[in-house]
Amino acid sequence: MKRSAVAPRDKYFLKSLHQEIDLYDRKLADLRKFGTFETPEERQQAENTFLTKRASLEKTARELSASGVEFDKEDLPRSFRKELEHESLERAS
Repeated sequence: MKRSAVAPRDKYFLKSLHQEIDLYDRKLADLRKFGTFETPEERQQAENTFLTKRASLEKTARELSASGVEFDKEDLPRSFRKELEHESLERAS
């Protein structure tokens, strides 16, 4: 019996993606505030590494939610919640 190598793309997978995105948000904030590097180029390279990985996760998460995978607003990364709050304020205006 052969198992599929593809992870299931359900609400639990999306929740774990949201958690991982939130982790990268926190890592980036920590790097920007407390990171010490010998040169600005090293700092930029470290930041770009985190941003690249986070962008990949964000793309997958947004594709899943756009395709109709359910999620709870409480499970969204903080950076996504800010976007939702901003959008709802614009609609209310």
